[in-house]
Amino acid sequence: MVPVDDARVALLSRLIDHAPLFPPASLDLHEAIEEDRRARAHPASFMLGRFVCPASRLAELPDVGRGVSVVLDNLESGVRLKPDPKVEAVEVPPGADLESLVGLAEEVYVEVPLDDDLDVRLAEVKRYGLRAKVRCSGDTTRLGWFLQECRASQIVYKATAGLHHAVRADAEHGFLNLLAAAVFFDEDALDEREPEAFALGAEGFRWRGRTAHRDELLHARRSTLHSIGSCSFFEPVEELEKLGILPL
Repeated sequence: MVPVDDARVALLSRLIDHAPLFPPASLDLHEAIEEDRRARAHPASFMLGRFVCPASRLAELPDVGRGVSVVLDNLESGVRLKPDPKVEAVEVPPGADLESLVGLAEEVYVEVPLDDDLDVRLAEVKRYGLRAKVRCSGDTTRLGWFLQECRASQIVYKATAGLHHAVRADAEHGFLNLLAAAVFFDEDALDEREPEAFALGAEGFRWRGRTAHRDELLHARRSTLHSIGSCSFFEPVEELEKLGILPL
């Protein structure tokens, strides 16, 4: 049984939106369902969030035992998306008419490019009561700006692309870095490359002398970083096992 008062559970619960149908995994539907079944049977399955499915494949998707996040293949697919109780969230590519997205699902995540118009785009996301989505690629300065703007505007967001490593390595962002930036309101955490700078145990989450406990971690997950999209469930889990954070 997963200990509900454990800080690791507070920080990591439902963190990974599993997307095995998407690159670089790009599994076929049967393989993706089998991979997800293996993930659900894993001791760290408390980390599983939604199953991520393209809108064009939703009709083929069997019951995966939990909610689904639907990625619109193109902007027209949102118009054709029928009400479905298993669809908990919709993810939208850049360039959508945001007004048309209101009410499409309980949670709608609009991808916001890390360009010079970032603050303008996020202001529009806020205006329509939507959420934001960011691809974690490129330098940390732009990603840090995104986090700052979301925090200032109280916009909940999800992150995707390349977050398989726990700690930043070379040009690849780390998901512990992202969590630390969200929890401690400090974008410098995005550049941290020393695994020893992080510690996550039953009592709390630490980064370079700062510690957050269970209630703070729960608040951060509700109000800032909702989840990360990953085509692999097992790679992030194995990273946490190497650091001694898992198993519980």
